[in-house]
Amino acid sequence: MNNPRTSHDMPLLSLGMLSVLIAQFLSALADNAILIAAIAIVKSQGLPNLIPMLQESFVVPFILLAPFVGQLADGFPKGRVMLVANLVKLTGAFAMVYGINPLTSYAIIGIGAAMYSPAKYGILAQMFGPEKLVRANGMMEGSTIVAILLGVILGGWLADHSLHAAFVGVVSAYTLAAFANLFIPALPAEKPGSSFHPWLLLKKFKTALATLFGNPDARFSLLGTSVFWGSGTTLRLMLFAWVPAALLITDNQTPANLMGAVSIGIVLGAVGAGLWISLANVNRALIGGLLLGAVILTLAFVHNLGIAYAVMIAIGICGGSFVVPLNALLQEKGHQTIGAGNALAVQNFAENIAMLVFVGGYSLATEAGVSITLTIVGFGVVLLGVIGGLAGVRLRRG
Repeated sequence: MNNPRTSHDMPLLSLGMLSVLIAQFLSALADNAILIAAIAIVKSQGLPNLIPMLQESFVVPFILLAPFVGQLADGFPKGRVMLVANLVKLTGAFAMVYGINPLTSYAIIGIGAAMYSPAKYGILAQMFGPEKLVRANGMMEGSTIVAILLGVILGGWLADHSLHAAFVGVVSAYTLAAFANLFIPALPAEKPGSSFHPWLLLKKFKTALATLFGNPDARFSLLGTSVFWGSGTTLRLMLFAWVPAALLITDNQTPANLMGAVSIGIVLGAVGAGLWISLANVNRALIGGLLLGAVILTLAFVHNLGIAYAVMIAIGICGGSFVVPLNALLQEKGHQTIGAGNALAVQNFAENIAMLVFVGGYSLATEAGVSITLTIVGFGVVLLGVIGGLAGVRLRRG
């Protein structure tokens, strides 16, 4: 049974909401820019095989901390949790600046990101009533997508011209994000005085996992979104090997720009899904999922930059039309069962395990000396098989 939440029904353009949006934008921009900078560092050290491990070092904290960060966000004022999380990210950025191993530094940033995620979404439910909450989430998602797009493009450009300038920009963004957090309303904790006993939190998380995976709709959504984010994260890393091999371009800017093209496609796919797919006909999302693997397969035959951009946008459209309806389905089922906040924690856990598995598979292929073209073919085939299996089970059910 979920406790009713008290919302303060603030105006959508209040100082508090603007502060949340600015903090989220700057923090997400820095998260993405520093990944490109970290990739540039390991490439300059002659260690491109470490690129997949960078992403793994970031997602491992999400998996290990999943049972605890939701309770942390509910046990303290969320604006202050976001502030501390940004300061942890800033610590990771400084560690990279001062020459600490990029894997360790990026793992510290991952810890901050894991703390930040449930707080940034949870605070919206406290700030706004039901009639404004959907629009507030839309504003948050829009801010995040623009930040990702700018972060990868700026990160690629700066990494090619000056790593020093890239780190100045990242540190400045995290610092300004933390400053913006100070203007977020100091709303009371949702569950003050909650127990933080690790064993009890693990038991609660296990129950939440069992509840969601026991619900056919929630399980379909969790598996689908996990496959999407696992494949999307791996594709981002593959681009840094595929671009030099297929397009004969060796800079950091081109793969970063191609990542940005995927983000644009996701926005277009999300808009299309909003017009064409509802919870009543959510199985339509499977079309985008099945096309995703097929379009990725075509990359093996692309050797032209213009065509590459078109393929990347198509990949984003397929992914956006697949993942957005599944997210909505999970939010609905989570709200009906364990609560939206707990559902988000379970979703983060499942998606980051998928990222670890997919990126780990790519890392093994790299270590084994498999060509990037063959790796992409295998990746596309696996994706087609996994989503095809998911579709078969879903459609047989009803």
